[in-house]
Amino acid sequence: MQELYQAERSLIQAHVGNYQAYGSGKHFLTTAHDQQAIEHCALIDLTHLSRVGFRGQDSANYLKELGFQLPEKANFSIQQENGTLVARLSATEYLILGGLSDFGESVAQLEAHWSMTEKQIFLLPRQDSHAWLQLTGIHIAQVMAKLCAVDLNAASFLPGHVVQTSIARINAIIVNVSDEYTPKFNILYDRAAAVYLWDVLVDAIREFDGQVVGVNALIS
Repeated sequence: MQELYQAERSLIQAHVGNYQAYGSGKHFLTTAHDQQAIEHCALIDLTHLSRVGFRGQDSANYLKELGFQLPEKANFSIQQENGTLVARLSATEYLILGGLSDFGESVAQLEAHWSMTEKQIFLLPRQDSHAWLQLTGIHIAQVMAKLCAVDLNAASFLPGHVVQTSIARINAIIVNVSDEYTPKFNILYDRAAAVYLWDVLVDAIREFDGQVVGVNALIS
């Protein structure tokens, strides 16, 4: 089963290599720990971290009953106490991103335990549809300015904000998950373009002496 999981999910892993198991056995790129790179300019592959979507008129009530705090408006996000993030993409659609505290296991269980009912709520298997990268450091707005028409400077794109746009002609969701120490953007985009956009971003961060780093740099 683990070999099947990797074959289905690991387009970037096959391209980059040096992935190790974390948490319940999900594989992430591992590199020499470099906190300085995280703060300066770094790219991290989070594609194996669990995520799921829900859409429908009853989605909000369903998630609230499960204890989630939800954004009041579309294109905003709220981080939950356990590190899970809820992004609201439209009036009736939500994207749930797993946290590193449990490597997304709670989100994986949320998806596994969902079943169709008479309520207007539909599960969207975002693990299959989207790749997930994180761009970090003081230069991230400058990096994105090379690839995206939307202004993502700190003054206009605040923590918790979400934009749905295109990056190098690939449709993407960008979530500002910056903390008090480091600017950070989560980038979710078509899984079929996983390696293409990875290579584009690797090339873009080089201008700012950016580095590819492993997930271990985020949890150390």
